[in-house]
Amino acid sequence: MKIKYELIKNDGRARFGKLITNHGTFETPMFMPVGTLANVKMLTPEELKEAHSAVILSNTYHLWLRPGEDVVAKAGGLHKFMNYDGPILTDSGGFQVFSLAKNKEKDITEEGVHFKSHIDGRPLFLTPELSMEIQNKLDSDIAMSFDECIPYPATYEYAKKSTERTLRWAKRGKEAFNNENQSLFGIVQGGEYSDLRKFSAEETVKLGFDGYSIGGTSVGEDKPTMYKMIDDAIKYLPIDKPRYLMGVGEPVDLLEGVERGVDMFDCVLPTRIARHANAFTYHGKINLRNAKYKEDFTPIDECDCYTCKHYTKAYIRHLFVANEGLGGRLLSIHNIRFLIRMMEDMRTAIKDDRFLEYKDEFLKKYLGSDVNSK
Repeated sequence: MKIKYELIKNDGRARFGKLITNHGTFETPMFMPVGTLANVKMLTPEELKEAHSAVILSNTYHLWLRPGEDVVAKAGGLHKFMNYDGPILTDSGGFQVFSLAKNKEKDITEEGVHFKSHIDGRPLFLTPELSMEIQNKLDSDIAMSFDECIPYPATYEYAKKSTERTLRWAKRGKEAFNNENQSLFGIVQGGEYSDLRKFSAEETVKLGFDGYSIGGTSVGEDKPTMYKMIDDAIKYLPIDKPRYLMGVGEPVDLLEGVERGVDMFDCVLPTRIARHANAFTYHGKINLRNAKYKEDFTPIDECDCYTCKHYTKAYIRHLFVANEGLGGRLLSIHNIRFLIRMMEDMRTAIKDDRFLEYKDEFLKKYLGSDVNSK
């Protein structure tokens, strides 16, 4: 079946709802861990489930190159291939347009995108139709429309041309889409320009997708600009479909997104910073390599994760100083659970009509100063 979204309650623009998928029903707003190569780095599916993960992401471009979509299809699809029985979302490869196409005016054409493999440098050509074919074979619960992630800054002329082309790609991809058990999300672009965000949102909604994503954020712009991009797009999205903000995982940004009506978030941040000894806490990020933790025999935080139940800052610091990989694993478990638990707390706050109070309380501790709600 296609995914379904049920809006249960609003608190201001913040939304509490349910996402019904072929692999279970889950509450929103939610944070989705990123498993680029059919694995969330260093963690097993069992560890993800213990952290209460729901939807996780995998990357169409990377799986296209290794091991190939046909291998995944022969294994029975992505769920069986990676042994994850929860819902999976695959991105379209559009971010690789942003990151790997060197000369965007030349390499991004009406037909698709020319770029080189990050593995062996061989030339590649990705089109909306091919992106859909790959994702259909991967058999994720949610596939993403092929788009260009507009760089920041970009001129109005470039952003307009790119946004219009992304809409044409969206139409082509939707026409090529061929998996009745898979849902397809459209992606709103438009850069920093309010009129282009409005145009992209309205025209993408007209195409009739199963959900809608706000793309092209967190690509170098400042925070006020990012929040404006969300505001400029989300007001034109339907209330009965899930809303997904791509590539955002900073705790402050999650709060700002939920306040604006976002339901789904993803980011590599929790595992990436974990591999560099950084941990989220309710009093801000900390680096466990710091000498002050050498004899700190307390948990990372007041947290219910496996790491905080069993290990101390001193031990985890020792692992990093000794270059033991277990340190990154333990912090990845903690950081993912921290963000998922944060979303659980936000859902409770929305249900209790106190989201803005929760936001202020969180930010006062996290940033270490008083913060007033907008």
